[in-house]
Amino acid sequence: MTTFTSTLPDDLLKELSEAAQNLSLPKNKLIEKALRLYLEQLNKAAYIKSYKQMADDTDILVMAEEGMAEYAKQLAEQI
Repeated sequence: MTTFTSTLPDDLLKELSEAAQNLSLPKNKLIEKALRLYLEQLNKAAYIKSYKQMADDTDILVMAEEGMAEYAKQLAEQI
């Protein structure tokens, strides 16, 4: 594991210390969990943004509709 050193504003460091104490967690574990959650949310936001962009792309919509038609055909053949 790599060591990371950073500075934080005093008020944020105080909140971090209080939260870590209330949760009975070391501050570094709390920071790790918070950072992982934040990065996960950034990834979700990026996916949402890309899907919204694709929704406006008529070529993508046509391909999706063709794919759904083929999928429906395959389902009908199985029944």
